[in-house]
Amino acid sequence: MRIEVDTDRCEGQAVCVGLAPAVFALDDDDEYVRILVDEVPAEHEKRARKAVEKCPMAALREV
Repeated sequence: MRIEVDTDRCEGQAVCVGLAPAVFALDDDDEYVRILVDEVPAEHEKRARKAVEKCPMAALREV
């Protein structure tokens, strides 16, 4: 699975980072979330999907 971030919507609230820290991180300025992996490893898919679902700004999507 792959995930994309819509940086126009992302406010860096980092809910996704808390749910899936192996997949998401804040950028150097703590403004936007960045994806740490090209393909989400199978062992992290459940948490990554929860992060997409729980994003308060709906800035994440599975592709």
